Amino acid sequence: MTKHTANTGDTMNTTNATHTDMTVLVTGATGRVGRRVVESAEAAGLTVRAASRSGAVPFDWTDRSTWAGALQGVDAAHLAYLPDVGAPGAAETVGAFAREAVAAGVRRLTLLSARGEDQAHATEQAVRDSGAEWTVVRASWFAQNLSEGPLLDEMRGGELVFPAGEVLEPFIDARDIGDVVVAALTGGDRFTGRTLDLTGPRLLSFRQAVGEVAAAVGREMTYVPVSARDYGAALAQFGVPAEEVEFLIELFETNLDGRNAKLSEGVREVLGREPRDFADFAREQAEAGTWKA
Repeated sequence: MTKHTANTGDTMNTTNATHTDMTVLVTGATGRVGRRVVESAEAAGLTVRAASRSGAVPFDWTDRSTWAGALQGVDAAHLAYLPDVGAPGAAETVGAFAREAVAAGVRRLTLLSARGEDQAHATEQAVRDSGAEWTVVRASWFAQNLSEGPLLDEMRGGELVFPAGEVLEPFIDARDIGDVVVAALTGGDRFTGRTLDLTGPRLLSFRQAVGEVAAAVGREMTYVPVSARDYGAALAQFGVPAEEVEFLIELFETNLDGRNAKLSEGVREVLGREPRDFADFAREQAEAGTWKA
């Protein structure tokens, strides 16, 4: 298979390209969503450059010397900013990378954003202003946040302490996000210049979500709501930097205030099917032993 090299000037227009003509850079490729984007892109026949700080394709948002190498020979890119798309400095960093990507010949960008997160709007705008063909993917709370990452140990221990009160959240399976991202990367004009709103198929409180996990694993599990300020104090005790703690407190106080307690048709519109249900996710993960104590 022949692919262009970004610095030759022979830049492919991904709007008219077939899937097998595309090389896609996936940042955060080992993350909860990034890994699913990689899997979905490979299943669709794309050539994938899976980039992460410790991967075969080195990439670090804080180390600009890694950017050019990651972008070499790339037609499209999926951007997932760490620690959070709305964090201080995110807009400046993502905007700089998006402009560098366009200068390197990358035509199409998708940005993973957060549904209801006002803090993320500046980063979204930076991608819109980059000159790329862009799609913003705003997703609700990932189901996989309970099966991977920092909350997993608490779930295995049988008690989730979290500042979500009894708010309802339309938990979405990260596999659906991955499929939507790939559809946006390969869908040409249909998704260019659009912001996609993605949710799961039903609303659950965190208490209900933990209860469904408990039913799937067959043992008692509890949810303990706390204030965002108390949760932040606990994070500080574990060594999280003060600036990050303050951002997370603000994020939890706003994004978990009920603003996302409604469903969208985004997954169905893009993929032509219903989003995966949380109960199916819980059953699959329980069978895999994810929450085994």
